[in-house]
Amino acid sequence: MWHLPRTELPEQVCKLCGARSHLIAAHLGVCLACIRSRPQEALEIADAAHAAARRLFGLPERPPRTEEGRRCGLCAQDCVIGEGERGFCGLREVRDGKLRHLAGTPDRGLLHWYRDPLPTNCVADPFCAGHTQRGKHNLAVFYAACTMDCLFCQNWHFRESDPFHSDKLTASQLAEAANPRTYCVCYFGGDPASQMPHALAASRLLAERGIVICWETNGTAHPRLMDRALDLSLATGGCVKFDLKAFDDNLHRALTGASNRRTLANFARAAARFDERPEPPPVVASTLLVPGYVDAEEVGRVARFIADLDPRIPYVLLGFAPHFFFPDLPRTSVRHAEEAEAAARAAGLTRVRIGNRHLLSRDY
Repeated sequence: MWHLPRTELPEQVCKLCGARSHLIAAHLGVCLACIRSRPQEALEIADAAHAAARRLFGLPERPPRTEEGRRCGLCAQDCVIGEGERGFCGLREVRDGKLRHLAGTPDRGLLHWYRDPLPTNCVADPFCAGHTQRGKHNLAVFYAACTMDCLFCQNWHFRESDPFHSDKLTASQLAEAANPRTYCVCYFGGDPASQMPHALAASRLLAERGIVICWETNGTAHPRLMDRALDLSLATGGCVKFDLKAFDDNLHRALTGASNRRTLANFARAAARFDERPEPPPVVASTLLVPGYVDAEEVGRVARFIADLDPRIPYVLLGFAPHFFFPDLPRTSVRHAEEAEAAARAAGLTRVRIGNRHLLSRDY
């Protein structure tokens, strides 16, 4: 296995227990052991870390819960937005008592797209028909907003998009970007959950042209919207790839600023439909192996959850590279990845692979 050379790693200190380690992210400020054993205290520190990160981009520090406000309801954050406030994703605001959608409706999508030659680096690529479609391409649609706040986000630049002044695309304009060599479309970001009405409208138009519909999502969209997304994938031969960042809700909240309850519930709903079209698999899961936080124990918990639903569901373990507010962590180590893979298989899953192998290191 090819891997990157060892690098010098700084030690950080946990603000709760005082432990020193190069597997503690300075901005988060707490270690995994404290998140698990002292969650209330750890989450207070994590919440402050998320608030500070969001302030830098002019985003609401927390989902608004204003009494007498206007409810959005499109995702798990379930924002109740007061006059002059914006929702957590930054795409909804209330003016003159009315909920205003800055983007994410069929006539306004905040996104960019590009043509990605097949086979591509899609997480689900080994399990789908796209990797045999040489000469064709994937229409990669990057939505510039998100319903979570991952401190390790590799695509964090979407936070610099201006929903007030940036150009928008209608669903029809996006669908027109497809050409005779377009085999599939994949929505990611950011996350499509923040703009599902737009993505679904575009998908219906693309599906009419025989294009395969795929999604990469944190799974926080309203269940009815997730059902419609899966309907389109099942009908066209595509898949929904869920990013299961952690099974422990406290750890998930520390890393992403959001609960995983909606994600797990939506994943279970989708998994229950696996037999409607087992091949190519309509549901795929992945977990990013964040050093110091998402260890083999946590992967085993995620894998047991998946296996209890259906052990045939593919599970991809992704190597981590330093990004955003976790620049001081190392790349995922070979040992970490192999232990996580073994834990996933021991939990009963039969289709487990390590992705992003080129990122793996010997740093710990």
